[in-house]
Amino acid sequence: MPHRLKVVAADAWLTAPRQNLPFEWERADLRVRDPENGRPRRWASKQVQPRSGQQAVNCVLMRGGTSKGLFFLARDLPPLQKVRDRVLLAAMGSPDNRQIDGCGGGDSLTSKVAILAPSTDPNHEVDYLFAQVMVDRAIVDTTPSCGNILAGVACYAIEEGLVVAKDPYTRVRIRAVNNRADVEAIVQTPRGQISYDGDTVIDGVPGTGSPIVLNFRNVIGARTGKLLPTGNTIDLIDGVPVTCLDVAMPMVILRADQLMGIDDRRSAPNRRRRDRRTGAPDPPVGMAITGHETPAELNRNQALLDRLEHIRRLAALKMGLGDVAGQVTPKIAVVSPPTRDGTFTSRYFVPEKCHATHAVTGAIGVASASVLPGSVFSDWLPMPGPGQQQKTIQVEHPVGRIPVHLEFSVRDGQLNIERAGIISTARRLFEGRVLVPSRLYWPG
Repeated sequence: MPHRLKVVAADAWLTAPRQNLPFEWERADLRVRDPENGRPRRWASKQVQPRSGQQAVNCVLMRGGTSKGLFFLARDLPPLQKVRDRVLLAAMGSPDNRQIDGCGGGDSLTSKVAILAPSTDPNHEVDYLFAQVMVDRAIVDTTPSCGNILAGVACYAIEEGLVVAKDPYTRVRIRAVNNRADVEAIVQTPRGQISYDGDTVIDGVPGTGSPIVLNFRNVIGARTGKLLPTGNTIDLIDGVPVTCLDVAMPMVILRADQLMGIDDRRSAPNRRRRDRRTGAPDPPVGMAITGHETPAELNRNQALLDRLEHIRRLAALKMGLGDVAGQVTPKIAVVSPPTRDGTFTSRYFVPEKCHATHAVTGAIGVASASVLPGSVFSDWLPMPGPGQQQKTIQVEHPVGRIPVHLEFSVRDGQLNIERAGIISTARRLFEGRVLVPSRLYWPG
């Protein structure tokens, strides 16, 4: 009889993702079904025998939307969070700006991880935990979710045996562990097989692919439990009007034309101070932007990046998120009028630099803010009237647009987002085993 690791809580990684302790210490075929409910069991595999001082871990490299990352079954990773994080850092090659000793691409958009397991919730088939592996720091952040990587979750789940495909398409109910979102993914499965070929184009990805529909539900209050964590539609933070909201992702949204106005004394080179509450340096002036700049132009504007980080940390305190140094949430979005027949333009920060395209969850957040009465959008976008409504918001980003279809209602000035839908694509790029040092499992 194999030794079994005592489980602290049957659903521990859902209530406390940093523990990640819901699996039996036993290796088995995932396709073996539980005789009581016919669903796959949840296992954590025994460590593979080391070779040349290295440990082999099953994984798949997938593109999801405009990001890509390593996909793992939870059973193939260590059950203890601190050991798991060491493995993920080594797999990506962090901390290192080039990630030269791992699979990461030296960019936050390619330093991502998806961890999947059969869901313990009877209303879902798959549990999805997202991890952002920092490029230049030894940090694995599981506080945010990622909608781009989510585009690959259903395909991976089907091909790894967590979900049985149907003809001609398959609906997969996904529980996003990080933000408790309820997501329905619809993927094309002709003759019960995943199809990656199709005519769907998404801006930021060359070529075409098979459409993947993602319908998000229960997205309000993903982290804070509130649509408006500060209780206000607009807060004045460091002299800048911002809308702080929590829809799919805690966000701080501000307008490009309202970024100026900070105290000129801070621009003196020898008068940089640090805010007592956040530890962030008081930023200088001189960062006026239109909101239509390229990510490269924005990323060269260090004064702008400093100021946005200053605002982000102050906003996080007002949102009840505490000190967010070393964390990637809340995210910042700088919005401006459209240039290509969209609804508005958004530049999304991740947060240390501008996203090359746009995050899906961030697009849902800014789209929701655009229909929120009294938000920073309210004096240059038409606000919806009362009642049940549907609207497609075209969010312009540096290389195109993301259409976000919203189903929402406004009653007594209160906004309720009932569903947010987007169309994306994904592709399985590589499958095999990633090698990490064995000492990570058995530290000396």
